Amino acid sequence: MFLEKFRLDGKAALVTGGSRGLGLEAALALKEAGAKVAVMARRASFFEEARAQLGEDALYLEGDVRDEARLEAIAQEVEEKLGPLTILVNAAGITWGAPSLEMPVEKVREVLEVNLVGAFLASRVAARRMKERGYGKIVHIASVAGLKGEYPEVLDAVGYSASKGGLIALTRDLAVKWGRWGIRVNALAPGFFPTRMTEKVLPRTEALLKATLPLGRAGRPGELGGAVLFLASPASDYITGAILPIDGGATAL
Repeated sequence: MFLEKFRLDGKAALVTGGSRGLGLEAALALKEAGAKVAVMARRASFFEEARAQLGEDALYLEGDVRDEARLEAIAQEVEEKLGPLTILVNAAGITWGAPSLEMPVEKVREVLEVNLVGAFLASRVAARRMKERGYGKIVHIASVAGLKGEYPEVLDAVGYSASKGGLIALTRDLAVKWGRWGIRVNALAPGFFPTRMTEKVLPRTEALLKATLPLGRAGRPGELGGAVLFLASPASDYITGAILPIDGGATAL
């Protein structure tokens, strides 16, 4: 009875930023639960790792989340090839690190455009379709950086932190606005995980994480996918507007 609620057999899912890192882990979790998965990335060259793990029965779509017309075309292709778009995971994201007093403002704008505006555009494109059917699941990959400030020795990327804080606010607001249409909007707030985005930061923060986090370490591959599956599945049908930290206890301090 309960395990069945985590099944996604035959449901179409789109994962933006799904070609690698946490986005790819999300796609793998959805596929393992039976979903028909489409992954989106900015460049076709990014799909090599995803193809090796997801196989050729997944759909690989090139596009930029800042381009709403392209997002519309991608959603249409997903529905034509995989069925009604039921699940959207917004994992597309970029960052730029620099001291806050020296941060190039154009980089702040770029990060906000991808991480926040792009997530809104993708969500809106998906929600228009979900509204027609009275059901849908949207999962944003936010960050603990959007829940609290960070010392520059840990993370010096104000645009990234602001974008994730905005994404958390967007999650709650869309949950309130779209709940009447059966669309659930939730977010995960990961702490440090080993990804391409953190490869330069993690080595110099590992000792600090060990000393300060309740669980004493960074996240490991495979520790995010289960939470994605929960929020994407019927197991969480009475949850919307929630922000779930996957952070080793960082936000409990």
